[in-house]
Order: sequence, then structure tokens, then C-alpha cells
Amino acid sequence: MKIAIYPGSFDPITNGHLDVLKRAVAIFDKVIVLVANNPQKKSRFSVPERMEMIMEAVGDDSRIEVDSYDGLTVEYAKAHNAKHLIRGLRAVTDFDYEFQLASANDFVDENIDTVFLMSKKEKSFINSSMIMDLYEHGIDVKDLVPESVYKRLKH
Repeated sequence: MKIAIYPGSFDPITNGHLDVLKRAVAIFDKVIVLVANNPQKKSRFSVPERMEMIMEAVGDDSRIEVDSYDGLTVEYAKAHNAKHLIRGLRAVTDFDYEFQLASANDFVDENIDTVFLMSKKEKSFINSSMIMDLYEHGIDVKDLVPESVYKRLKH
């Protein structure tokens, strides 16, 4: 079974994330969406809230699991027999950071590969921070996030 890990903060998950996830599931037998708990980052939603929003957005797709982890993603991948990490690339500006991250992960375990999936052009500007900034300035973001996120933003 080909297992991949799709790590991120997902604070909140966006339609861009879901697009990458949908394409990853077409490639791998199972994808674990791994919600990062980074205490150095101020999160809008708690880890359990983010996990719940993701589970609501993906429905009952048995090929997708949602989990969280505080340690290194590569260590989590090894513990779950995953050989691939999924990373989305929105624009050229993402590449430098993602290249450094993939190189660091390769240093930790060269047997775990990073697979980059490019965002579709119509979703390339979407990121969690942008969503929150637009929403806080009164812009309707309903078309940019799954219903599970939109409901929580409205409350």
C-alpha cells in the first residue's frame, strides 16, 4: 500500500488544500492529512477544531485519514510506513522554502520522498492567512473554503 503524508497547519483548510489532497488521493492508496501543532505560531483554530473541519470537508473517503503530531513529519511518516510527503506549491515564492524543507527532510531520512503538486492557477492565490485577512476585512470567502470552515468563520 502506497501511503503519503500531507502535512500542514491547515489553519484553516482551504479549497486549494482540498484540490492538492484530491490529486494526492488519485496517486496514493492512502493519504494522512497531518495537522501540525506549532506552538510558535499563533493559530486561529485549535488542532482539534482544524482536524474536525478537515474531516467534515473530506467526508467519508476511506482513503483519507486526519491526524496531528508535534514532532518531525519524517518521524511520523516512518512510524506510519509512509514513503512520501505531499507538498503543495502555489507560486515561485513557495519554492525556496519548500526546497529547503524537502532537503532537511531528506537529510533526516533519504528514503522518504517529497512529492510537489502545483496548485491550479485559479487556486494559486489561496492560503490560510489570506483567507483570514480577507474575512476580517469583510470579504466573503465562501468560494475559497469548504463549508465546514465557512460555518466556523461565521460563528
